[in-house]
Amino acid sequence: MASAGRSEPEDDVREVAAFGLRLRRLRQSAGMTLKELAERAGLAVSTISKIENDRMSPTYDVLLRLAGGLSIDLTSLLEGPAPAASQPLGRLNVTRAGERRRHPTGTYVYEPFATGLRRKLMDPTFVTVTARSINEFPGLIRHPGEELVYVISGTVELHAEFYAPIRLEAGDSVYFDATMGHAYVSVGPEDATILNICCGTGGVPPVELPRAL
Repeated sequence: MASAGRSEPEDDVREVAAFGLRLRRLRQSAGMTLKELAERAGLAVSTISKIENDRMSPTYDVLLRLAGGLSIDLTSLLEGPAPAASQPLGRLNVTRAGERRRHPTGTYVYEPFATGLRRKLMDPTFVTVTARSINEFPGLIRHPGEELVYVISGTVELHAEFYAPIRLEAGDSVYFDATMGHAYVSVGPEDATILNICCGTGGVPPVELPRAL
């Protein structure tokens, strides 16, 4: 997946820094203080401050909270502000293999698809699962909508709130209610890669998002 001469850890550090700056600019362009965004997103002020200052990588549920607090979709949060124009019919976007941008969160590395489109009805993402233990997660991830995961390579273990851990090999898939707590862990010798598709997450009022611990 990495191109010749590319150092992924160094690139990941740059991506985290870029996201912190992007979040600050999005918040400021929305005319919000840290406290106002924290209240809308259901997060602690200190959490948002750490993210903006590159001292914390947001997890997926935190990304969704931030998007909800800013009243934008996930792609707009990760790749920049959405255009104001109405959505045209017949829209199309191609994502080249070498153009995906990495967004590390500590346990996963997200590489969203179709970042040229805004207000999508689903959020498809290529994910590298770097976590090796469920103990690396502060808690199970919950977010609005439904989720489908297809394992591209490696072996992952799905930890779901109401089920015993489920092992998934390359070619296996799982579909579930994403409001149920869940997390993925790589259990093979290498980081597993998955196609993650979430739907029903866009435009959810912040009050409907799970509260931060």
